[in-house]
Amino acid sequence: MFSGIVEGLCEVRQAQRGTEGMRLQIALGALAEGVSVGDSIAVDGACLTVTGLGGGIAAFDVVSETLARTTLTELRTGAKVNIERSLRVGDRLHGHFVQGHVDGVGRIARIHRGPEGGEVVVECAPGLTGEMILKGSVAVDGTSLTIKSLNEGSFSIALIPHTMGLTTLGAKQVGDKVNIEADMIGKWVRRILGGSEGRAEPPQGLTLERLKSAGFV
Repeated sequence: MFSGIVEGLCEVRQAQRGTEGMRLQIALGALAEGVSVGDSIAVDGACLTVTGLGGGIAAFDVVSETLARTTLTELRTGAKVNIERSLRVGDRLHGHFVQGHVDGVGRIARIHRGPEGGEVVVECAPGLTGEMILKGSVAVDGTSLTIKSLNEGSFSIALIPHTMGLTTLGAKQVGDKVNIEADMIGKWVRRILGGSEGRAEPPQGLTLERLKSAGFV
């Protein structure tokens, strides 16, 4: 479990593709402190298991399923990635509950940068935006953000200068792909109210009566 508060930008030292997956090596630097083999780390929002560790460099074995569902398949040596170590019991939760289970890949459609931050519009499958709410939370490349505007198939997020400087989002360009994880609470609500995983259209009929019948109010 993660919070979506990126701890740092780290460099990919190796991204070696195999017949069924990828071997990643990432220089964690100071973030390697307290990390052990078997620990979970979010890499651009995807939860990966540390399979090797030495000299501040962590190794990860990325299976084909993860490569097919995330942007990790495009990683190359020298790339920078967002890193967050898993939460410990008792940690402050500054973002929102993030599982590191990427729901889909979006594409940056528009970017506005200014002295006080920026705004990014992301296009994605309507099924993903169907699990979002205005002013709700979403994880973009593992970064916990608030949804500023929401449409079927797109949403926008506001970025403060701190977020732009500490995460990969500050260097993104129009057309770049990003990992998206919708708020897990929203996914449970949709499931309980009759939505099916993977449906193409957003859920309909989220009325007060249905919420009451499901025990939410």
